[in-house]
Amino acid sequence: MFFILCHTQLIKLSTTFTLKQIPPYFRQNHTATLLNLKPLNSEISYYMRNGLVKEAQHVFDQMPHTNTVTWNTMIRGYFQNGQFKQALSMFDEMPYCDIFSYNTTICGLMQFGEADKAKQIFNQMPHRDIVTWNSMISGYFRNGLVDEALWFFDRTPSKNVVSWNLVIMGLVNYGKLDLAEQFFKAMGIRDIASWTTMVSGLASAGQMVQARELFDEMPDKDIKAWNTIMAGYIENGYVEIAEVLFQKMPEWNLDSFNKLINGLVKNRRVNDALRVFHDMPEKCRRSWNSIFMGLLGNKLVRESHAFLEKHPFNDIVSQTNLVIGYFEVGEVNTAVKLFELIPNKDSTLWNATIFGLGENDQGEEGLKLFIKMKEVGPDVDESTFTSVLMISSYLPTLNLGKQIHSEATKKGFNSFVSVSNAMITMYSRCGSMDSALLGFCLMRIRDTVSWNSIICGFAHQGNGEKAFEMFEEMILTDNKPNQITFIGVLSACSHAGLVEKGKYYFNLMRTKFSLQPSMEHYTCFVDLLGKSGLINEAMGLLGEIRKDGVEVPASVYGALLGACRIHKNIEAGEIAGLRVLDMEPYNAGVYMILAEMYLNSGNREDAEKIWVRMKENGVKKQPGCSWIEVNNIGYVFLAGDSSHPEFDRIYRVVELMHVEMVKYSMCKSVYNLFSIT
Repeated sequence: MFFILCHTQLIKLSTTFTLKQIPPYFRQNHTATLLNLKPLNSEISYYMRNGLVKEAQHVFDQMPHTNTVTWNTMIRGYFQNGQFKQALSMFDEMPYCDIFSYNTTICGLMQFGEADKAKQIFNQMPHRDIVTWNSMISGYFRNGLVDEALWFFDRTPSKNVVSWNLVIMGLVNYGKLDLAEQFFKAMGIRDIASWTTMVSGLASAGQMVQARELFDEMPDKDIKAWNTIMAGYIENGYVEIAEVLFQKMPEWNLDSFNKLINGLVKNRRVNDALRVFHDMPEKCRRSWNSIFMGLLGNKLVRESHAFLEKHPFNDIVSQTNLVIGYFEVGEVNTAVKLFELIPNKDSTLWNATIFGLGENDQGEEGLKLFIKMKEVGPDVDESTFTSVLMISSYLPTLNLGKQIHSEATKKGFNSFVSVSNAMITMYSRCGSMDSALLGFCLMRIRDTVSWNSIICGFAHQGNGEKAFEMFEEMILTDNKPNQITFIGVLSACSHAGLVEKGKYYFNLMRTKFSLQPSMEHYTCFVDLLGKSGLINEAMGLLGEIRKDGVEVPASVYGALLGACRIHKNIEAGEIAGLRVLDMEPYNAGVYMILAEMYLNSGNREDAEKIWVRMKENGVKKQPGCSWIEVNNIGYVFLAGDSSHPEFDRIYRVVELMHVEMVKYSMCKSVYNLFSIT
């Protein structure tokens, strides 16, 4: 009795003393005493769950008294919000750690890849429970350390079903299915999760017969197990069986409907997906979005539009995707009309429309929309400038691109990697490699696209040595070359006629960087071999490609045809040209090259056959086109066109230039003649 009385009095005295130090906000909450910290701990937990770390820290700092739960809540919250260093620091400062403190910290460290540090804390623990051991097993699997996870599992003193499930799931995730089956068979007690994990693993490996047998053996099945086997059939292309299973299911949830709808959409059975969607007792955005995006993915844009109008999940995101869909199928006018009808346009919609116009060869309209966006639309952003700079790279004048680059720099958007990449591409395509290189050198952060842009730029401008130099610099960085990188490098080899170097890079791509050549690479390589006169070697390469069951596209045969034209190889040129015309019967350029080759070899009869074939197919030669910029105005000229208002004056100047060039040529010949004598 004496102890109880004294203890109660001490609590009252302590409470009276600390309440004076508590800020007014907390003083109002009379439950927040030494006897009850739960409200404040709950408040910290609420702030941390919602990402309000500073607010949680403020509550913690203002608390006159804390307990272990308070510290654990802060540690867990820091981990939840990606601040593992602060979490670890708080763990080190804890006056007393319970087992929950240790387990929370181990889980958090494993989540951030700090497996060694987690093991150090594990070794420091005075006592461990099954959660501790399971956290280590799970953490090692999370970080790809399979052997370490199995080592800990073997030494776990009292394994429970969770321990076994973690190992089986980890092995399944890393493709070690045989070993996972061994552990599954060795389990004493299995729960539904054990069975479902193995069914999922077998299905992912394509072993649907074994997966179904295991599923049928399950003593109990929940909705997740049914969804897993159904998803397995869908992933392996057995949608019809999945439909039958769906009908046999004792109950459905949203995931059941979503999986079946996704499977039907992926198999282009959109009408059946719509039927299932209409049968759903409660419609959800995810299912609706699967059908909508499935329709768009199958280029059924008008059907997508109708579906959008009929259902309630119509929002700016869906409308933007629909605009993009119309651009992708080439219905530019419809896309623009839809854009104009949307009432509340956000920056994403504006950017998508500007980009779509540029991709459909209507760059000038895209630039007009860019100007309109600055006048009446939302603020321009990095995506806007990226699209507009890419459009500028196709214009006949560099002046506008420079202005847009200057504006992007003034607004600070040049710090975005995507904007700088577009700027490099723009200057490269317009032939201003000094400006492109300057922009590249000024970039603080570069990605693979940055390197590709400058390498391909130098290659396109015929500066192979500089392209190779940039490539060698690239492989010394963290940015690894991809297929586009090697297209640039091989293109540079082709421009410079460096056959051995081209072979070196072609093999380097496959051996060192494990990149499979695409048809673009073969096109560059065939072009390189052909231009160097190695026509037979190029033909042999095409034969190897066909032996592998890969169909050679028109672009590769076109490269070979160009080489045969240069080296007057009529036989190979005829094979290449006719192959191109089989695939592209309306390619006017190929008709002209073949006819020219026949005529130059004295074979007028075959040349006339080509002209007849060209006429029968209704193919007309596209006129040559060139342009020039004078006083910031671009002038476009077409071959055979005399509609320009200054045509007569321009023609006289060109004739005068021709006369001067002939005079110069004659003078040079006479000079050379006297030099010899």
